[in-house]
Amino acid sequence: MSDRVPVLKIGDILLVSIQIDLEDQMVLDLQDDLSQQIVATSARGVVIDISALEIVDSFVGRMLATTAAISRVLGAETVVVGMRPAVAMTLVELGLSLGGVRTALNLELGLGYLRRAQVSPPASP
Repeated sequence: MSDRVPVLKIGDILLVSIQIDLEDQMVLDLQDDLSQQIVATSARGVVIDISALEIVDSFVGRMLATTAAISRVLGAETVVVGMRPAVAMTLVELGLSLGGVRTALNLELGLGYLRRAQVSPPASP
């Protein structure tokens, strides 16, 4: 049995705190668990906290972008919080811009962004 990343509910926002290095199956489980929780709770936002990750690779970068895209399709905005400077530099060096993924320095700023975004009407494409 593989470990699962917990998905916590804070109002209409789901919090995913990644505290361990992710393996392929764990990522697939997380994406499945998170998408089910978005639908079950009608969540409007997702915060992914990566402050415990000291290093990332292209796999983790793609995972963040894919998870955010899945959440967006289900109607929940995603913010990645807690990115360390070394992680940001690595993602840029790998050519992973995380397009469409909002970032914030910490959990408080990420939650604040999502709450403000929920008050404002969505921008037209």
